[in-house]
Amino acid sequence: MHRTDDFDYALPPDLIAQVPAAARGDSRLLVLQGADRVDARFADLPHWVAPGDLFVLNDTRVLKARLLGHKTSGGRVECLVERVLHDKEALVHFRASHAPRIGSAVHFPDGAMLRVLGRAGGLFHVALEATPCTWLEWMEQQGELPLPPYIERSPDAHDEERYQTVYAQVPGAVAAPTAGLHFDAAMLERLRSAGVEFCVVTLHVGAGTFQPVKSEFVRDHAMHAEWYEISADTVAAVARARARGGRVTAIGTTSLRALEAAAEGGELKAGAGETRLFITPGYRFQVVDRLFTNFHLPRSTLLMLVSAFAGMASVRAAYAHAIAARYRFFSYGDAMLMDRETS
Repeated sequence: MHRTDDFDYALPPDLIAQVPAAARGDSRLLVLQGADRVDARFADLPHWVAPGDLFVLNDTRVLKARLLGHKTSGGRVECLVERVLHDKEALVHFRASHAPRIGSAVHFPDGAMLRVLGRAGGLFHVALEATPCTWLEWMEQQGELPLPPYIERSPDAHDEERYQTVYAQVPGAVAAPTAGLHFDAAMLERLRSAGVEFCVVTLHVGAGTFQPVKSEFVRDHAMHAEWYEISADTVAAVARARARGGRVTAIGTTSLRALEAAAEGGELKAGAGETRLFITPGYRFQVVDRLFTNFHLPRSTLLMLVSAFAGMASVRAAYAHAIAARYRFFSYGDAMLMDRETS
Protein backbone atom coordinates (compact mmCIF):
# COMPACT_ATOMS: atom_id res chain seq x y z
CA MET A 1 0.00 0.00 0.00
CA HIS A 2 1.70 3.18 -1.19
CA ARG A 3 1.67 6.33 0.87
CA THR A 4 1.56 9.70 -0.85
CA ASP A 5 4.72 10.62 1.05
CA ASP A 6 6.53 7.98 -1.03
CA PHE A 7 6.22 10.36 -4.00
CA ASP A 8 7.44 13.52 -2.33
CA TYR A 9 10.77 15.23 -2.91
CA ALA A 10 12.35 18.59 -2.12
CA LEU A 11 12.85 20.82 -5.15
CA PRO A 12 14.82 24.07 -4.95
CA PRO A 13 12.44 26.78 -6.23
CA ASP A 14 15.06 28.15 -8.62
CA LEU A 15 14.89 24.90 -10.63
CA ILE A 16 11.26 25.56 -11.60
CA ALA A 17 11.49 26.89 -15.17
CA GLN A 18 9.69 30.23 -15.38
CA VAL A 19 10.30 30.77 -19.10
CA PRO A 20 10.86 28.40 -22.02
CA ALA A 21 14.31 27.72 -23.44
CA ALA A 22 15.51 30.21 -26.05
CA ALA A 23 14.30 27.88 -28.81
CA ARG A 24 12.32 24.65 -28.92
CA GLY A 25 14.75 21.79 -28.59
CA ASP A 26 17.35 23.67 -26.53
CA SER A 27 16.53 21.59 -23.47
CA ARG A 28 18.49 18.85 -21.75
CA LEU A 29 17.44 15.20 -21.85
CA LEU A 30 17.91 12.62 -19.11
CA VAL A 31 17.74 9.10 -20.57
CA LEU A 32 16.63 6.46 -18.06
CA GLN A 33 17.10 2.79 -18.93
CA GLY A 34 16.43 0.76 -15.81
CA ALA A 35 19.01 1.84 -13.24
CA ASP A 36 21.23 3.38 -15.94
CA ARG A 37 21.12 7.12 -16.60
CA VAL A 38 22.65 9.18 -19.39
CA ASP A 39 22.83 12.98 -19.44
CA ALA A 40 22.10 14.10 -22.99
CA ARG A 41 20.51 16.90 -25.00
CA PHE A 42 17.09 16.89 -26.62
CA ALA A 43 18.93 17.44 -29.90
CA ASP A 44 20.38 13.93 -29.41
CA LEU A 45 16.93 12.28 -29.44
CA PRO A 46 17.36 10.61 -32.88
CA HIS A 47 20.32 8.73 -31.38
CA TRP A 48 17.91 7.02 -28.98
CA VAL A 49 15.39 5.73 -31.53
CA ALA A 50 15.39 2.82 -33.96
CA PRO A 51 13.76 2.37 -37.38
CA GLY A 52 10.22 1.12 -36.89
CA ASP A 53 9.59 2.95 -33.61
CA LEU A 54 6.23 4.69 -33.25
CA PHE A 55 5.84 8.09 -31.55
CA VAL A 56 2.34 8.90 -30.28
CA LEU A 57 1.60 12.64 -30.03
CA ASN A 58 -1.27 14.38 -28.22
CA ASP A 59 -2.73 16.94 -30.65
CA THR A 60 -4.84 18.83 -28.11
CA ARG A 61 -4.72 22.63 -28.27
CA VAL A 62 -4.67 24.85 -25.16
CA LEU A 63 -7.61 27.21 -24.83
CA LYS A 64 -7.40 30.82 -23.66
CA ALA A 65 -9.32 29.51 -20.71
CA ARG A 66 -8.71 32.11 -17.96
CA LEU A 67 -11.25 34.95 -17.85
CA LEU A 68 -11.72 37.77 -15.33
CA GLY A 69 -15.20 38.99 -14.41
CA HIS A 70 -17.29 40.18 -11.49
CA LYS A 71 -20.45 39.25 -9.67
CA THR A 72 -23.52 41.49 -9.80
CA SER A 73 -22.48 42.69 -6.34
CA GLY A 74 -19.13 43.77 -7.79
CA GLY A 75 -16.95 41.04 -6.28
CA ARG A 76 -14.07 39.93 -8.49
CA VAL A 77 -14.30 36.44 -10.03
CA GLU A 78 -11.63 34.50 -11.89
CA CYS A 79 -13.02 31.84 -14.19
CA LEU A 80 -10.97 28.92 -15.52
CA VAL A 81 -12.80 26.87 -18.13
CA GLU A 82 -12.25 23.15 -17.53
CA ARG A 83 -14.34 21.74 -20.36
CA VAL A 84 -16.57 23.13 -23.10
CA LEU A 85 -19.74 21.00 -23.25
CA HIS A 86 -21.17 22.59 -26.39
CA ASP A 87 -21.48 26.03 -28.00
CA LYS A 88 -23.12 27.71 -25.01
CA GLU A 89 -22.36 25.59 -21.92
CA ALA A 90 -19.19 24.62 -20.07
CA LEU A 91 -17.78 23.34 -16.80
CA VAL A 92 -15.57 25.88 -15.02
CA HIS A 93 -13.62 26.58 -11.85
CA PHE A 94 -14.39 29.85 -10.06
CA ARG A 95 -11.97 31.66 -7.79
CA ALA A 96 -13.69 34.31 -5.69
CA SER A 97 -14.01 35.40 -2.05
CA HIS A 98 -17.42 33.70 -2.09
CA ALA A 99 -18.38 31.26 -4.85
CA PRO A 100 -21.21 32.46 -7.13
CA ARG A 101 -24.58 31.01 -6.16
CA ILE A 102 -26.65 28.79 -8.45
CA GLY A 103 -28.85 31.02 -10.60
CA SER A 104 -26.57 34.04 -10.25
CA ALA A 105 -24.57 35.68 -13.02
CA VAL A 106 -20.92 36.57 -13.53
CA HIS A 107 -20.36 39.59 -15.78
CA PHE A 108 -17.44 40.31 -18.15
CA PRO A 109 -16.06 43.52 -19.67
CA ASP A 110 -17.44 42.85 -23.16
CA GLY A 111 -21.01 42.54 -21.83
CA ALA A 112 -21.12 38.74 -21.87
CA MET A 113 -22.15 36.90 -18.73
CA LEU A 114 -22.12 33.41 -17.31
CA ARG A 115 -25.28 32.04 -15.72
CA VAL A 116 -24.54 29.48 -12.98
CA LEU A 117 -26.74 26.45 -13.70
CA GLY A 118 -25.46 24.07 -11.02
CA ARG A 119 -22.54 22.17 -9.55
CA ALA A 120 -20.74 19.17 -11.03
CA GLY A 121 -18.43 17.88 -8.33
CA GLY A 122 -15.88 20.61 -7.68
CA LEU A 123 -16.84 22.42 -10.91
CA PHE A 124 -19.62 24.82 -11.87
CA HIS A 125 -21.95 24.17 -14.81
CA VAL A 126 -22.48 27.51 -16.56
CA ALA A 127 -24.20 28.93 -19.62
CA LEU A 128 -22.72 31.71 -21.78
CA GLU A 129 -25.26 34.52 -22.29
CA ALA A 130 -25.52 38.03 -23.76
CA THR A 131 -23.08 37.37 -26.62
CA PRO A 132 -23.52 35.85 -30.09
CA CYS A 133 -20.16 34.07 -29.70
CA THR A 134 -19.70 30.39 -29.02
CA TRP A 135 -17.52 29.42 -26.05
CA LEU A 136 -14.48 28.84 -28.23
CA GLU A 137 -14.93 32.15 -30.06
CA TRP A 138 -15.48 34.06 -26.83
CA MET A 139 -12.43 32.60 -25.09
CA GLU A 140 -10.24 33.37 -28.09
CA GLN A 141 -11.39 37.00 -28.01
CA GLN A 142 -11.57 37.62 -24.25
CA GLY A 143 -9.51 34.95 -22.52
CA GLU A 144 -5.95 34.59 -21.35
CA LEU A 145 -3.68 31.58 -21.71
CA PRO A 146 -3.74 29.72 -18.37
CA LEU A 147 -0.09 29.25 -17.46
CA PRO A 148 0.49 26.72 -14.65
CA PRO A 149 0.26 28.00 -11.06
CA TYR A 150 3.99 27.52 -10.45
CA ILE A 151 4.90 29.98 -13.24
CA GLU A 152 4.88 33.21 -11.28
CA ARG A 153 4.18 35.73 -14.01
CA SER A 154 1.45 36.70 -16.44
CA PRO A 155 1.46 35.16 -19.93
CA ASP A 156 2.77 37.22 -22.83
CA ALA A 157 2.69 36.94 -26.62
CA HIS A 158 5.70 34.61 -26.54
CA ASP A 159 3.73 32.13 -24.41
CA GLU A 160 0.91 32.07 -26.94
CA GLU A 161 3.34 30.36 -29.30
CA ARG A 162 5.55 28.40 -26.91
CA TYR A 163 2.82 27.02 -24.61
CA GLN A 164 1.33 25.17 -27.62
CA THR A 165 2.89 22.22 -29.39
CA VAL A 166 3.71 22.74 -33.07
CA TYR A 167 1.22 19.96 -33.88
CA ALA A 168 -1.69 21.24 -31.73
CA GLN A 169 -4.94 20.85 -33.66
CA VAL A 170 -7.99 20.11 -31.47
CA PRO A 171 -9.03 22.90 -29.04
CA GLY A 172 -9.97 21.73 -25.55
CA ALA A 173 -7.07 21.67 -23.05
CA VAL A 174 -6.51 24.06 -20.15
CA ALA A 175 -2.89 22.95 -19.79
CA ALA A 176 -0.35 22.00 -22.43
CA PRO A 177 0.82 18.42 -22.99
CA THR A 178 4.23 19.78 -22.05
CA ALA A 179 6.45 16.93 -23.28
CA GLY A 180 5.48 17.97 -26.80
CA LEU A 181 6.68 21.54 -26.32
CA HIS A 182 10.27 20.45 -27.04
CA PHE A 183 9.53 19.36 -30.62
CA ASP A 184 9.84 21.62 -33.65
CA ALA A 185 9.30 20.79 -37.32
CA ALA A 186 13.00 20.13 -37.86
CA MET A 187 13.16 17.53 -35.06
CA LEU A 188 10.02 15.79 -36.32
CA GLU A 189 11.63 15.54 -39.75
CA ARG A 190 14.91 14.22 -38.29
CA LEU A 191 12.97 11.52 -36.48
CA ARG A 192 11.07 10.57 -39.65
CA SER A 193 14.39 10.32 -41.46
CA ALA A 194 15.57 7.97 -38.68
CA GLY A 195 12.64 5.65 -39.43
CA VAL A 196 10.15 6.79 -36.77
CA GLU A 197 6.44 6.67 -37.60
CA PHE A 198 4.02 9.15 -36.00
CA CYS A 199 0.37 8.98 -35.00
CA VAL A 200 -1.86 11.12 -32.78
CA VAL A 201 -4.31 10.81 -29.94
CA THR A 202 -6.33 13.60 -28.35
CA LEU A 203 -6.56 14.07 -24.60
CA HIS A 204 -7.76 17.42 -23.30
CA VAL A 205 -5.59 18.14 -20.27
CA GLY A 206 -7.58 19.45 -17.30
CA ALA A 207 -6.58 21.73 -14.43
CA GLY A 208 -6.60 18.68 -12.15
CA THR A 209 -3.22 17.73 -13.61
CA PHE A 210 -1.62 20.31 -11.26
CA GLN A 211 -3.37 19.17 -8.09
CA PRO A 212 -1.22 17.36 -5.52
CA VAL A 213 -2.58 14.19 -3.99
CA LYS A 214 -3.78 15.14 -0.50
CA SER A 215 -4.85 11.76 0.85
CA GLU A 216 -2.47 9.89 3.15
CA PHE A 217 -2.68 6.78 0.98
CA VAL A 218 -2.52 6.88 -2.81
CA ARG A 219 -5.47 4.53 -3.21
CA ASP A 220 -7.81 7.06 -1.54
CA HIS A 221 -7.24 9.78 -4.15
CA ALA A 222 -10.16 10.57 -6.49
CA MET A 223 -8.72 10.98 -9.99
CA HIS A 224 -10.00 13.86 -12.14
CA ALA A 225 -11.69 13.01 -15.45
CA GLU A 226 -10.30 14.00 -18.85
CA TRP A 227 -11.79 13.56 -22.32
CA TYR A 228 -9.83 11.57 -24.90
CA GLU A 229 -10.19 10.14 -28.39
CA ILE A 230 -8.29 7.39 -30.22
CA SER A 231 -8.76 7.00 -33.97
CA ALA A 232 -8.82 3.80 -36.00
CA ASP A 233 -5.69 5.07 -37.77
CA THR A 234 -3.83 5.21 -34.46
CA VAL A 235 -4.97 1.71 -33.49
CA ALA A 236 -3.68 0.50 -36.88
CA ALA A 237 -0.36 2.35 -36.41
CA VAL A 238 0.18 0.63 -33.04
CA ALA A 239 -0.60 -2.75 -34.62
CA ARG A 240 1.93 -2.08 -37.41
CA ALA A 241 4.61 -1.11 -34.90
CA ARG A 242 3.97 -4.28 -32.92
CA ALA A 243 4.15 -6.40 -36.06
CA ARG A 244 7.53 -5.00 -37.12
CA GLY A 245 9.02 -5.12 -33.62
CA GLY A 246 8.99 -1.34 -33.13
CA ARG A 247 8.60 0.32 -29.77
CA VAL A 248 5.53 2.42 -28.94
CA THR A 249 6.75 5.70 -27.42
CA ALA A 250 4.20 7.98 -25.77
CA ILE A 251 5.13 11.64 -26.07
CA GLY A 252 3.89 12.76 -22.68
CA THR A 253 1.88 11.23 -19.89
CA THR A 254 -1.32 12.42 -21.59
CA SER A 255 -0.63 10.31 -24.68
CA LEU A 256 0.17 7.38 -22.42
CA ARG A 257 -3.05 7.75 -20.43
CA ALA A 258 -5.14 7.96 -23.59
CA LEU A 259 -3.58 4.80 -25.02
CA GLU A 260 -3.83 2.83 -21.80
CA ALA A 261 -7.41 4.00 -21.18
CA ALA A 262 -8.39 2.82 -24.66
CA ALA A 263 -6.83 -0.58 -23.90
CA GLU A 264 -8.38 -1.18 -20.47
CA GLY A 265 -10.39 -4.06 -21.91
CA GLY A 266 -7.13 -5.78 -22.88
CA GLU A 267 -7.12 -4.66 -26.52
CA LEU A 268 -6.52 -1.18 -27.92
CA LYS A 269 -9.77 0.10 -29.41
CA ALA A 270 -10.73 3.25 -31.26
CA GLY A 271 -13.26 5.52 -29.62
CA ALA A 272 -13.83 8.55 -27.43
CA GLY A 273 -14.87 9.11 -23.85
CA GLU A 274 -13.81 10.20 -20.40
CA THR A 275 -11.04 8.55 -18.46
CA ARG A 276 -10.25 8.61 -14.74
CA LEU A 277 -7.45 6.10 -15.19
CA PHE A 278 -5.10 6.45 -12.20
CA ILE A 279 -1.79 4.75 -12.93
CA THR A 280 0.22 3.89 -9.82
CA PRO A 281 3.00 1.37 -9.13
CA GLY A 282 1.71 -2.13 -9.79
CA TYR A 283 -0.24 -1.11 -12.90
CA ARG A 284 0.24 -3.47 -15.88
CA PHE A 285 0.84 -1.48 -19.04
CA GLN A 286 -0.89 -2.74 -22.17
CA VAL A 287 0.44 -0.52 -24.97
CA VAL A 288 3.35 1.81 -24.19
CA ASP A 289 7.00 0.68 -24.22
CA ARG A 290 8.76 4.03 -23.79
CA LEU A 291 7.79 7.41 -22.38
CA PHE A 292 9.15 10.85 -23.25
CA THR A 293 8.11 13.27 -20.50
CA ASN A 294 9.03 16.32 -18.46
CA PHE A 295 9.79 16.34 -14.72
CA HIS A 296 6.67 16.31 -12.55
CA LEU A 297 5.42 17.91 -9.36
CA PRO A 298 5.99 16.26 -5.97
CA ARG A 299 3.04 14.21 -4.69
CA SER A 300 1.35 14.39 -8.11
CA THR A 301 -0.54 11.71 -10.02
CA LEU A 302 1.94 12.17 -12.88
CA LEU A 303 4.93 11.39 -10.68
CA MET A 304 3.07 8.27 -9.58
CA LEU A 305 2.49 7.37 -13.24
CA VAL A 306 6.17 7.66 -14.22
CA SER A 307 7.15 5.72 -11.08
CA ALA A 308 4.79 2.95 -12.16
CA PHE A 309 6.29 3.02 -15.65
CA ALA A 310 10.03 3.04 -14.95
CA GLY A 311 10.13 1.78 -11.35
CA MET A 312 9.94 3.73 -8.11
CA ALA A 313 13.59 3.30 -7.16
CA SER A 314 14.87 4.26 -10.63
CA VAL A 315 12.66 7.34 -10.83
CA ARG A 316 13.52 8.46 -7.31
CA ALA A 317 17.25 8.18 -8.10
CA ALA A 318 16.79 9.92 -11.45
CA TYR A 319 15.01 12.87 -9.84
CA ALA A 320 17.72 13.17 -7.18
CA HIS A 321 20.32 13.17 -9.98
CA ALA A 322 18.36 15.77 -11.97
CA ILE A 323 18.20 18.09 -8.96
CA ALA A 324 21.92 17.69 -8.24
CA ALA A 325 22.71 18.30 -11.94
CA ARG A 326 20.38 21.34 -11.98
CA TYR A 327 17.95 20.22 -14.63
CA ARG A 328 15.01 22.59 -15.16
CA PHE A 329 11.67 21.28 -13.90
CA PHE A 330 7.99 21.27 -14.92
CA SER A 331 6.20 22.67 -17.98
CA TYR A 332 8.98 24.80 -19.49
CA GLY A 333 11.75 22.57 -18.16
CA ASP A 334 13.91 19.72 -19.38
CA ALA A 335 12.85 16.23 -20.42
CA MET A 336 13.30 12.52 -19.73
CA LEU A 337 13.18 9.49 -22.01
CA MET A 338 12.45 6.32 -20.06
CA ASP A 339 12.03 2.65 -20.84
CA ARG A 340 9.25 0.67 -19.21
CA GLU A 341 10.38 -1.45 -16.30
CA THR A 342 10.22 -5.08 -17.36
CA SER A 343 10.98 -6.99 -14.15
